[in-house]
Amino acid sequence: MLQEVLGAALAAGAAGLVYLGAAARVVKQYERGVVLRLGRLRGDAREPGFTLVVPAVDRMHKVNMQIVTMPVPAQEGITRDNVTVRVDAVVYFRVVDATAAVINVEDYRFAVSQMAQTSLRSIIGKSELDDLLSNREKLNEGLELMIDSPAVGWGVQIDRVEIKDVSLPESMKRSMARQAEADRERRARIINADAELQASKKLAEAAEQMSDQPAALQLRLLQTVVAVAAEKNSTLVLPFPVELLRFLEKAQQQTTVPAAPPVSPSAPPAPPAPPAPQRTLPDGEPQPPAAQPHPPAPRHKPPAASTELDR
Repeated sequence: MLQEVLGAALAAGAAGLVYLGAAARVVKQYERGVVLRLGRLRGDAREPGFTLVVPAVDRMHKVNMQIVTMPVPAQEGITRDNVTVRVDAVVYFRVVDATAAVINVEDYRFAVSQMAQTSLRSIIGKSELDDLLSNREKLNEGLELMIDSPAVGWGVQIDRVEIKDVSLPESMKRSMARQAEADRERRARIINADAELQASKKLAEAAEQMSDQPAALQLRLLQTVVAVAAEKNSTLVLPFPVELLRFLEKAQQQTTVPAAPPVSPSAPPAPPAPPAPQRTLPDGEPQPPAAQPHPPAPRHKPPAASTELDR
């Protein structure tokens, strides 16, 4: 009799251990457990730690609550200014409602991935190339808002969306390089022109100071001669006064321009020629004056050879 009792107790203990092993579940710290009993939701999500379920009746779905990093495949599209680009991004999200992530959507990871790709293509079509290259913060905010709007019903919160890379065609890269080079050349020319303007102002001030003190110009000339002579070269500097050159130029102009013949103020003016008498025709009509012969054209004499050439 005692043996039967002991056998029954051992059998019950073994059955209890088997049931406990089948019903025991462990939920990790970064997980939540959603229990479905015969296909229906059973209460709230189970907290981390040890928990029990009914074997063959309850089914527990564990949901990871950590932040998930999901790369978005590169999407090719045409921008608003008709430029073909390839853009890829990365999405950071996490589950905030484990029950909604299990009940409301079949696979929340796949749903977020597809929504991110669709939103990325929409952002490419609405933006210009300059915005994709230089104004990414605003595009990231718009992309995050587009993905987060439907994800709220899935129990998913989008923490951050970042555009990783923008791939351009080779022809567009060369065009942008030429544009940047032209812009740099323009700025360099503006800087050089500004420097020339400042230098001209300083030179004008220096010339004004030297005009007050003529000896300063002579000292500057001597400094230039010393600077040229300091180098080992065959340059010969001969100071020549500018006033002498101006004097010679004026003398040459006076010799090349011939003087006009003098007009005597006491000579009386020549009297006008008397008009020719008109002949009358038999009918009484005046005869037209005879045509005066044209004077012969003056003959151009060949210039006399200069005595310098003869010599």
